[in-house]
Amino acid sequence: MQLFISPGACSLAPHIALREAGADFEAVKVDLATRKTEAGDDFLAVNPSGKVPALTLDNGQSLTENPAILLYIADQNPEVGLAPAEGSFERYQLLSRLSFLGSEFHKAFVPLFAPGASDEAKAAAAVAVENHLAALDKELTGRDHFAGDSFSVADIYLFVMLGWPGYVDIDMSAYPALGAYAGKIAQRPAVGAALKAEGLA
Repeated sequence: MQLFISPGACSLAPHIALREAGADFEAVKVDLATRKTEAGDDFLAVNPSGKVPALTLDNGQSLTENPAILLYIADQNPEVGLAPAEGSFERYQLLSRLSFLGSEFHKAFVPLFAPGASDEAKAAAAVAVENHLAALDKELTGRDHFAGDSFSVADIYLFVMLGWPGYVDIDMSAYPALGAYAGKIAQRPAVGAALKAEGLA
């Protein structure tokens, strides 16, 4: 099994999840500018959109998009408890949180990392990100988990995105609950191992 990643990108989430699950996999780094892997292979042959993450199984099948990949990892390793049981209400709460992260919070960051984005677009994006951070800080005050009562793939995905404001000059000191939440997750061994493997530790 191969996970195609770019260090620090959203592909860090399934990277952490695979390590949490104790899965046997290879992390393959992709240059998003050239769409080439470290070995020089064409990443577009794996994912025509050229975006990470992509997960290629041993049988040749591939998955893209974080919510799908994260749920696949959780469901292939149910004993680890990274997602509630299928059919339970808690499962749909998790899906709701993953959908928000992928379609709302993640999307808000895009202009801040886009080389061609105008100053106006970046300023509007910063406001959108800060609004999300304020709402998340309120939601997570006094709580340890983003979806339900136990650690899940939603916590992993949110943790990864909470690392992005520092790269775009957004001050996280105004969001103490998020700082405490991310700090606890950062202490997990799988998180430290993934960060080290991606050269981020």
